[in-house]
Amino acid sequence: MRSDHGKGVFAGAIRAASLGAAAGVIGTLAFDRFLYRRYRREGGDSGFADWETSAGVVSWEDAPAPAKVGKRLLEAVLGRELPPESARPVNNVTHWAYGIQAGVLYGLVVGSLRSSKVWYGIPFGAGVWASGYVVLPVLGVYRPIWEYDRETLAKDLSGHLVYGLATAMAFRLLSPGRAAR
Repeated sequence: MRSDHGKGVFAGAIRAASLGAAAGVIGTLAFDRFLYRRYRREGGDSGFADWETSAGVVSWEDAPAPAKVGKRLLEAVLGRELPPESARPVNNVTHWAYGIQAGVLYGLVVGSLRSSKVWYGIPFGAGVWASGYVVLPVLGVYRPIWEYDRETLAKDLSGHLVYGLATAMAFRLLSPGRAAR
């Protein structure tokens, strides 16, 4: 006798991963809007689209961590050095890809639970934040966490908490029936 249980589990995982990816897009957008508002409060004058696509990154030296990670990966795959004008687009692609893939993982974990709660976004966002301070120093693109001041860490954590909560809220809203269980 053949069982379709495996197909149902696989389909459920694909659905949860897909919803997680969509939630990750929304979470990443919320994260970026949060950072953009901070940029404006601190005197920045670019519009959101300009800030998101080209603000200030003109070389690999001044590029943020996502750009440097993406550079390393692309140069290993392509077998050639990337030019400085690639820094901002590589940053954007890497940043968005990371936010989406973290959303996929969130979807797979929370999709396996009886219900999803928005507050799950708090430990999720904090975990994404903390993982950066583990992985990125190993890759040589961050210093160890103890070398950063509290203000820098708090600013970074706050953005990741916004990401986590927005991802959790989006996942819950995109998952019909999940809230009622």
